[in-house]
Amino acid sequence: MVIVPKEKPVIENLNSYYLDIKKLFEHYQGDLGSGAIHFKSPSSEGVIFFDKDELLTGTFKNKGGEVEGKAAIDRLSEVLVNENFTVNIYEIDPEKVYFWANIPTAEKIYKDLSTEFTDLEGLIKKMSSEKLTGYIDVSINEGKEGGLIFFSNGEISGGSYSWGEGEVNRSKEAQKLLIEKTKKSGGAFDVSRITLPNGVLASGSRGVGGERLSDVLSALEELLGIFERIVTVNKGKKADFNTMLKRKFVTKAEQFGFLDPFAAEFKYVDQKISFTGNASNEELAKGVTESLKELAEDLGILPQFRDESNEWSQTHARELAKLGISF
Repeated sequence: MVIVPKEKPVIENLNSYYLDIKKLFEHYQGDLGSGAIHFKSPSSEGVIFFDKDELLTGTFKNKGGEVEGKAAIDRLSEVLVNENFTVNIYEIDPEKVYFWANIPTAEKIYKDLSTEFTDLEGLIKKMSSEKLTGYIDVSINEGKEGGLIFFSNGEISGGSYSWGEGEVNRSKEAQKLLIEKTKKSGGAFDVSRITLPNGVLASGSRGVGGERLSDVLSALEELLGIFERIVTVNKGKKADFNTMLKRKFVTKAEQFGFLDPFAAEFKYVDQKISFTGNASNEELAKGVTESLKELAEDLGILPQFRDESNEWSQTHARELAKLGISF
């Protein structure tokens, strides 16, 4: 089954006849970083997921059957030479794209459930209790509207909705609206389980994979290094930076549990971060940046900190925007 984001594409209704497909991917790998390109013709359909470095996987189906993975990419490349497709392009956050890329291999565990016998809100609770890593595919009004609700080890990690725009939506309001629409108009549900490869975690836990998590950690290491240097210059060598930092983390631990020094999930030693917690990349970045801004204000160096981290914030502007961080 070909699954693509429900939201409006960032680019839509291109005709493959006029496109150089290789250059198309190269362009959007550079422009978007990660996403999906959906191809559809009267007789065939396919989708290819990509990140900034490579084409990750895909799904292709026609009357002859369905193929997945790298074979789907090869098959699409073949038919694009002789068949015209309508092409839509979706942006997917780097932290979510590996989750999407594993959808083609998902195992369907419940099929064609309906609101006549199943309540969506109850189904969500059931999947949470069963620690699902996967998704519920919701169809409303015979496919005129719908949504996908993603789970990571039983926790809702995001959703994709036909009335939305942009990327995966984690808001509870969007989920409530989906539930209300199924109650009002009826709906059908499929539930699928995703088995992620070793080394890849579902979105909404620590991020999707070690490489992406380390991108965030690397940026935070830079910021902590800038802050530590400012503190040392202003307070002298006697300033125990790590003690100051841990004290601030203690005050933030109720909101960001991974910062609790006693839990030892987040450590900053010798300008290097080690992290073993399950917080999402968004939570991780927010917890650390909020702590540093508050500590800078406590020490009376907030204006200097903002000034000296300006280049850092410009360098990482795109990533900060995706993480919901205003610095």
